[in-house]
Amino acid sequence: MEDAVKAPLGKAGEAAAELKVAANGTHVNGETSRWTPSSWTTKPIKQDVIYEDRAAVSKALAKLERCPPIVTPTEICKLKERLRDVALGKAFLLQGGDCAELFDYCNSNMIESKIKLLLQMSLVLIYGAGKPVVRIARMAGQFAKPRSSPTEQYNGRTITAFRGDNINGYDPEERAPDPSRLVSAYFHSAATSNYIRASLSSGIADLHSPLDWELGHVKEEGIKAKYETIVNSITESLSFMKTVGADTAASGLETVELYTSHEGLLLEYEQSLTRHLKKSPSPHHHHHPQGLTNGTQPSSPPEETKQYYNTSAHFLWIGDRTRQPDGAHIEYFRGIANPIGLKIGPSMPASDIVPLLDLLNPSHEIGKITLITRYGATAIAALLPAHIAAVQASPHAGTVIWQCDPMHGNTRSTPTGVKTRHFENILSEVGDAMRIHKDMGSFLGGVHLELTGEAVTECVGGSEGLEEGDLEGGGYKSFCDPRLNEKQALELAFLVAGGFRKG
Repeated sequence: MEDAVKAPLGKAGEAAAELKVAANGTHVNGETSRWTPSSWTTKPIKQDVIYEDRAAVSKALAKLERCPPIVTPTEICKLKERLRDVALGKAFLLQGGDCAELFDYCNSNMIESKIKLLLQMSLVLIYGAGKPVVRIARMAGQFAKPRSSPTEQYNGRTITAFRGDNINGYDPEERAPDPSRLVSAYFHSAATSNYIRASLSSGIADLHSPLDWELGHVKEEGIKAKYETIVNSITESLSFMKTVGADTAASGLETVELYTSHEGLLLEYEQSLTRHLKKSPSPHHHHHPQGLTNGTQPSSPPEETKQYYNTSAHFLWIGDRTRQPDGAHIEYFRGIANPIGLKIGPSMPASDIVPLLDLLNPSHEIGKITLITRYGATAIAALLPAHIAAVQASPHAGTVIWQCDPMHGNTRSTPTGVKTRHFENILSEVGDAMRIHKDMGSFLGGVHLELTGEAVTECVGGSEGLEEGDLEGGGYKSFCDPRLNEKQALELAFLVAGGFRKG
């Protein structure tokens, strides 16, 4: 029955499929000035995946081209409006989730724990910043990860590195890239998104429900007292709203907006879910709550203008390893209407930022681009000021969101070779980012964190007093980079909130 309804792979998919079995590092010659969803295939590409079976690639991409969108233009445009507020200093952006999702993370307990953690963190940040918080989860598609080396040593032999569940398996015998995993990634992403929607519409984020603010892990009494003051203030505010009747459905206390995101690394996947769809009407035409919520959908938009939307997620970002101005990833991203992030690390010269912004946001749309800085605690003071100054002196001044990623620049290995991050370094980089922006007449618009709602032991430090020896106790579960556990993530939110209150 399935064969009877199969459609052939489109021309764009054919170009991608051909590239995916070409020699590594090559690209297809062709017209490069006009953007199409497949024009990236005319550019050199980094972090590429090469498959052995052309027919299997074509079959996977054809299936993806037939699948319905995971997110809609209306949701994407609502997020763009929210991010515009962030760029204007009217809101704060909290983005967080796993370093790399596994297909096994697509279960109710793990999804719920991350939703609840992001909700609690956002409440603390609302208290500290005194402004709304936009929530974006690194969920429902954050499977692939760039790697510094394509191979690794295992039992004396060289094998392909684990690139993520949507590429190959973690088991050493499953390291060959498998295009059928692209289709599995779609269905796991769709199932996760569906459960997020269902959970939010069923009241998982209902602020009438008591929240678990257990602070028993905080050993320092002075710090614990400060946290309890914040918790009491939040609890009293919610109680007051209930008392005066401000907690009706119209107030939004029953649900929240939560958007999804991932790094746009596998362009053959992203291209297959890029659709030419009607642009959503201006947000001023309707006021329905959007994102992954149970909000009522408006009627068909009156505007006939169509744009290309990546419908795999609301927000996608370009990694630090794939942001070459003449490369495939910049070429793909410059044509989609989604809000996008751009990772900026120590290897980024200040002179490169504005040309990239010119390519990605030539119309200077406010909030279109989020600059995600990831330097490391010891390098941020030397690098961030020049990057801020470059944007301030350009036509993009006032249009970007500055977001601090304090995770990737602070990864270290223990003497036994275990990757970890020190909580104090993570906190230090966020604090320095806030200070440097203020000193330069700018402001920090958000944070980008790798975290989990599980009780893992991967990052050391914090009020739990975790040490490197604790990493060997079975609580280290990441298959990629170390994540903040739920207590460390909430503690970071408390400390960032305190920084806002101090001004």
